[in-house]
Amino acid sequence: MLNSLSSISKNQRAVIYALVTVLFWSTVATAFKIGLRELYPAQLIFVGSMVTVFILTGIIVFTKKLTLLKQLNLKDFLYLALLGALNPFLYYIVLFEAYSLLPAQVAQPLNMVWPIVLVLLAVPLLKQKIGWKSFVALLISFAGVVLIASQGKVITLHNSDNTGIALALGSSIIWSLYWIFSIRNKNDQLITLLVSFSFGTLFLLIYILFTGQIHFAWGQSMMAAIYIGIFEIGISFILWMKALSLTSNSARVANLVYIAPFLSLFFIHYILGEKIYLTTIIGIIFIVSGILFQQTDKRRKTKNR
Repeated sequence: MLNSLSSISKNQRAVIYALVTVLFWSTVATAFKIGLRELYPAQLIFVGSMVTVFILTGIIVFTKKLTLLKQLNLKDFLYLALLGALNPFLYYIVLFEAYSLLPAQVAQPLNMVWPIVLVLLAVPLLKQKIGWKSFVALLISFAGVVLIASQGKVITLHNSDNTGIALALGSSIIWSLYWIFSIRNKNDQLITLLVSFSFGTLFLLIYILFTGQIHFAWGQSMMAAIYIGIFEIGISFILWMKALSLTSNSARVANLVYIAPFLSLFFIHYILGEKIYLTTIIGIIFIVSGILFQQTDKRRKTKNR
């Protein structure tokens, strides 16, 4: 495969890497639900995070970046500890709690609204201004949230689990905060991930010990946890960064990620056996449309600078 990839253009290779990553990401919602059948949310992400740390360590050793760890000072470690507290610790515990309460087809797209949330949080935290398009985008995406939350009953919202919906949307806030704080980090991306995830794994271990969740189920859910560690972050991150480094149009590649929620419905239906509601499909279209519409405002501002 590597030989065949070398014979095509960089942009074509970027698209291939991106599409493979999107395929992996489209399966993780299903893996989340399988993992939560026998494991608590903290247990699931603890195992997944350990696998991710192992993979990142191997990649860093292979790429000879291990010496970069020596360049980190106490302030860097404290900052990366903060990132680790946000992701994987807090973010995935909240997200997996949402998955434990909601169907996968509901939890997964609700978590997708983070690009809109990120723009809103950038106003007070980064002192950025937002245009009218961002407000319109928020309304469009919010309409999608309502449709997805209805689970087929738009008028009554009878099927909605308010706690699960709040957690799914709350996870998007945590993820947005993680990215805002990550902007200020100037260290190597792989080193940042390794150190922050190492701290996050430590926090998860303390949490598991404190809550008495020390007994793990060694069945199908454990396999799902390992799968999550490999394909949610580990390998997928490397492929995604490779795609962005090869392409001449990062926005075009980045937008391929919005294929994932639609493709994930296939796995959710045929593996988990969930009935896919029409409101879910329409809701995802609304959310993605809102995000893409908001990005046109961001591109316009960039051109005017």
